[in-house]
Amino acid sequence: MARNIVTVTFILCLILFSALSVRYEPNWDSLDSRPLPPWYDAAKVGIFIHWGVFSVPSFESEWFWWDWEGVKTNSAVEFMKANYPPDFTYADFAKDFRAEFFNASEWAEIFQASGAQYVVLTSKHHEGYTNWPSVFSFNWNSKDVGPARDLVGELATAIRNQTDMFFGLYHSLFEWFHPQYLQDKANKWQTQKFVESKTMLELYEIVNRYKPDVIWSDGDWEAPDTYWNSTNFIAWLYNDSPVKENVVTNDRWGQGVMCKHGGFLTCSDRYNPGKLQKRKWENAMTIDKQSWGYRRNTKLSEFLTTDELIGTLVETVSCGGNILVNVGPTSDGKIIPVFEERLREMGQWLKINSEAIYGSHPWTYQNDTITPNVWYTAVKISMEQMLYAIFLDWPTNKTVHLGIPKTAEWTTVYLVGHEDKPVNFTTLHPQGVLLEIPQIPTEELPCQWAWTFVFQGVLQYTKLTISTTTAIYAIVLDWPTNGTLRLGAPKLDNTGVIYLLGYQQQVKFKPEAQGGITIQLPVFADGKMPCKYAWAFRMLGVQN
Repeated sequence: MARNIVTVTFILCLILFSALSVRYEPNWDSLDSRPLPPWYDAAKVGIFIHWGVFSVPSFESEWFWWDWEGVKTNSAVEFMKANYPPDFTYADFAKDFRAEFFNASEWAEIFQASGAQYVVLTSKHHEGYTNWPSVFSFNWNSKDVGPARDLVGELATAIRNQTDMFFGLYHSLFEWFHPQYLQDKANKWQTQKFVESKTMLELYEIVNRYKPDVIWSDGDWEAPDTYWNSTNFIAWLYNDSPVKENVVTNDRWGQGVMCKHGGFLTCSDRYNPGKLQKRKWENAMTIDKQSWGYRRNTKLSEFLTTDELIGTLVETVSCGGNILVNVGPTSDGKIIPVFEERLREMGQWLKINSEAIYGSHPWTYQNDTITPNVWYTAVKISMEQMLYAIFLDWPTNKTVHLGIPKTAEWTTVYLVGHEDKPVNFTTLHPQGVLLEIPQIPTEELPCQWAWTFVFQGVLQYTKLTISTTTAIYAIVLDWPTNGTLRLGAPKLDNTGVIYLLGYQQQVKFKPEAQGGITIQLPVFADGKMPCKYAWAFRMLGVQN
């Protein structure tokens, strides 16, 4: 599809990203001043994994222990009475958390097929059980009891060796029934025995051991951030940790901190405000509408449909958020078929509509004022802005009135995935457009769930800053046969991001000491390369 884009070896967008070599102080004003590493905003889609001892009873939710012995809900108490002897303890579940079918390579393949750009695994939930052999969680970790394996390490290795995704870890600060935590709580947070001997040491341990790109904190809300020593940890993370350049953090670091401070904001579970926010945010949500962990007693109607999942993704990205899609594996280590199906179908949709999602930015307006369920995203390529109108419902009429875009005689419109013929339209005044919907048989539509119309040459309402990151395009006329591509000109450090156009994942690269970069090329099966004759790499964060 011709987009009138000048194809030169390097195309410089007039946008700058500046990374200052500063040290951050352990206070929120300083920590909040740190620029978010560009890879995170560009990624848009991640996978969340809730897995632990709670996956054994797999009843109601991952909060089962608290429901049973904390608030003592009738359903949890009766479940235990009906199925387990009176002297059974929650710790007794751990021996049945065997993960005998867990195959990290299989998980990695499913997650990459989903189109996700990053993965966040539960390293420890509120039950306190660690999915790695922590030296600070004796006999309550995945090496000492249960699988006898380093679950975190296996998945981290598979993700990094087999995919181009980033790898992150969820960690709960508090533990429901840990004696030291309960004592600190009784002391009204004037003591920090639990923090100093347990939970904070775990955070340093997982960062140094697994070098995660995301630290997703939780379990913070009962105590202030001063109790958790949160700002000291984050200052170390940003200044001196082995992941200081690329790591991102969320906002769950103490009572009153959520939705105010941190690298990106989550604000609540399943946060989806439906409008543009002032700061980068994430919608952490679940395919199972009622639980983050696996439930044996779930019903099909309690899972999001693929249509609902993609609709949530589109709305989230249009409003400037990332979406973190949660699945709960079984205690034996399987991603159940309904989760796998949803992820793969999301990936099928993203493969076709990727240009409207990855690396996109919010437009002046997020959704249309005339036609419902139409959401907008934008991407700036060279000096030109591409506007994407994503329809969650395929129009039943031959024409559709969009109230927002300002078109002109030079504007062109295409249906993404069906670019062989431009879409006809009529410009309305003072604004808006009447699209003539292509009459395509259902079986020939480019996808099944949501459809993207791309506008080239729309008029601007106001001056819109699409990005603060330099974008350069390297167009390679010969595909290297040695698996790497050496470029001597671009100055790109570890905060940069590289895409191969037509390929869903970010591409890994290494800055070279003598200048330039080395790109690790994706491996394609025969006939699966995005094009035949020349290949374009989009680089964000290039320094002048």
